[in-house]
Amino acid sequence: MGTINYLDALKLQEKLVSHRKSHKISDTLLSLQHPPTYTLGKRRTDHNLLVPMSELKKIGAELHYTQRGGDITFHGPHQAILYPIISLHEIGLGARKYVEKLELTMIELASLYGVKACAGQKGETGVWVWERKIGAIGVQISNGITSHGLAFNINRDLNYFKHIVPCGIAEKEVTSLKRETGIVLPAEEVIHEQLVSCFARLFGYSSITRKKSSSILSDKENFEL
Repeated sequence: MGTINYLDALKLQEKLVSHRKSHKISDTLLSLQHPPTYTLGKRRTDHNLLVPMSELKKIGAELHYTQRGGDITFHGPHQAILYPIISLHEIGLGARKYVEKLELTMIELASLYGVKACAGQKGETGVWVWERKIGAIGVQISNGITSHGLAFNINRDLNYFKHIVPCGIAEKEVTSLKRETGIVLPAEEVIHEQLVSCFARLFGYSSITRKKSSSILSDKENFEL
């Protein structure tokens, strides 16, 4: 786990996707965090950003446009992010089933702490605790290879979400594991590891090989599945 600049992580994903397409690597999972960053999906829903760019700079946040699905969201410290670089063809999944399994990954993690979460209603991707969103999903699939992924709020500063309409869904709150449990949580490294384990189990990976460092990033973790 490490805190990685968003653009650096994006470059790494692009490199890994290329390598996965050419069978240079096996399925790979990135586990990381970002500094404060707002991202927009390929629909370019700028109207869901509620403050001018100058305001984002004042609060130390960046804004980036991406080719993933989904609407505007926020990434930042105290959030567990997984970016799977996997071949859907090889594991026999379509896009819808893939997203459902990402949702189940976060639902299972929440359940470890006694939090009952569920998938959203129609048109509401991600994971919810009643009317409060605890986990977001935005994916890109190119020739059957995935990138981008999921973000689960551990103990986030939820004020950052006041500057956007999170995921384009108005009048609903964003929450975190800390807010829902009210307990002292274990170290965030532990929760990241639990999220990885939930992912591996639900996607049917029997073994995980941890790797650290790369020519692009020095403090991220990735797992060969």
